[in-house]
Amino acid sequence: MAVATSYDHEQPIPGDSAAAGYDPNYVPDSVKSFVVHMYRHIREKNVYEIHQMYETSFQSISDRFFKDAPWPSVDSVAPYVDNDHVFCLLYREMWFRHLYARLSPTLKQRIDSWDNYCNLFQVVLHGVVNMQLPNQWLWDMVDEFVYQFQSFCQYRAKMKNKTEQEIALLRQFDQAWNVYGVLNFLQALVEKSTIIQILEQEKEGLEQFTATDGYDYSGGSNVLKVLGYFSMIGLLRVHCLLGDYHTGLKCLLPIDISQQGVYTSVIGSHITTIYHYGFANLMLRRYSEAIREFNKILLYIFKTKQFHQKSPQYEQILKKNEQMYALLAISLSLCPQVQLVEETVNLQLREKYGEKMMRMQRYDEEAFALYDELFSYACPKFITPSAPSYEEPLVNYNQDAYRLQLKLFLYEVKQQQLLSGVRTFLKVYSTISIGKLSTYMEVDEPTLRTILMTYKHKTHAVDSDGKITSNADIDFYIDDDMIHVVESKPAKRYGDYFMRQIVKLEGIMTDIDRIKLEDDSRVEILISHGIRSKREGGENHRGAGIQAGMSGIQDCQGRG
Repeated sequence: MAVATSYDHEQPIPGDSAAAGYDPNYVPDSVKSFVVHMYRHIREKNVYEIHQMYETSFQSISDRFFKDAPWPSVDSVAPYVDNDHVFCLLYREMWFRHLYARLSPTLKQRIDSWDNYCNLFQVVLHGVVNMQLPNQWLWDMVDEFVYQFQSFCQYRAKMKNKTEQEIALLRQFDQAWNVYGVLNFLQALVEKSTIIQILEQEKEGLEQFTATDGYDYSGGSNVLKVLGYFSMIGLLRVHCLLGDYHTGLKCLLPIDISQQGVYTSVIGSHITTIYHYGFANLMLRRYSEAIREFNKILLYIFKTKQFHQKSPQYEQILKKNEQMYALLAISLSLCPQVQLVEETVNLQLREKYGEKMMRMQRYDEEAFALYDELFSYACPKFITPSAPSYEEPLVNYNQDAYRLQLKLFLYEVKQQQLLSGVRTFLKVYSTISIGKLSTYMEVDEPTLRTILMTYKHKTHAVDSDGKITSNADIDFYIDDDMIHVVESKPAKRYGDYFMRQIVKLEGIMTDIDRIKLEDDSRVEILISHGIRSKREGGENHRGAGIQAGMSGIQDCQGRG
């Protein structure tokens, strides 16, 4: 951008780096220029320039001057922005985010960051905010707010090595990052923004929220509406961290994730939404829905990840990509509906987890260890939101929530062990008597009926609308003592095959055109060489020149 040269490419000067000691009151010229231009663009509602400075300039200045040090304090930059209260809150929000990303925050800094978020959200909720901010920044606010809450809960749960001073601070500021405070702020942003009503009106054609990506082109502000929108995703994430998957999915209901929306305008928002949506459905045994959504997002990342290589979120995109492949492997092992997965995603999945998925089908101790491994790698970092016990002896409990969720998940997997045998026999027969099947499975008939009822229960789930949906690729019904098997026949997907062949054909045609262009240019060169030979050598060399040209043409034709 036009002003980038004034602060992006400044050479370091003595005392301007962390190595020389951090001085919170020293403001380099690059930072002065940055905050002055950012402040001006915010006042002018120049969203494009704000986005460029936020995404590019802030990162480049951080890399150049503040790789392992905080930015200058808000008090030191306030005079350059007319001591504007709202801008200072925004600057502190970025200041703390940089601190969390590059350094390890102290307990006091964690508490100060909570206070800053409280002040910022209070201004948005109860003040008159006449700004337009980029969706990326607004998403990062909500995302970072939830992340810092999660980080604080993990930090607080490690009580074993806490100093007396830290314990005293925790007792004093017991409301900092309180779970009810976090949930109340997110819910208040949703309600105050009236985003649920806006999305409902949009379905009736009365609003253009999605069409404008949430921006207000009539001179108003997008901040409250878009923060309210992203807060619904934040609520989904918080409830997943708490293990309350029903409530999390309920919070996301106003957003139709089967369609493009504002959540897809920011890659981090898109991935976070589908990751937590898919994980919640996995834990609620809605395997088909989880598979369907993981497949879509993994295909999207596969096609677009090269465009985000320079993005600060690139490493996070790759990490979430790998985690969702692990969750997809779990989902398909518990509910083998491969027809829901695109071939491109399936090939990547088999390459990463093909061997493990084969072993997971056996439901022995090795299989349970693999389920444990993949779940532990791919699950969110669960939290215990309650305050710790300050009584001696102090113990760490930061892993308690994770262990509980893992225990519940593995219990569900073990219940699937009996079902694998039933499914094997049902795939072979179209009809079979209960007596015959009980003999094959080496159980008595009452036990078999219990197993069949369990199969029905475990392969069906209740969706968000209260409807019962089936995850089974094989279903059955019992008439008297006969089991009648109904196997779903997946529709053949000819489209994928033709698309792959079209891509191959286009590649071949491109190669042919390139060869043809090379040969045509060679023909022209050889003919011109023949004509030049005639001019230079006279009539005596005429035959030799033409012969050279013709032999070159024949050579090209032979290659074609």
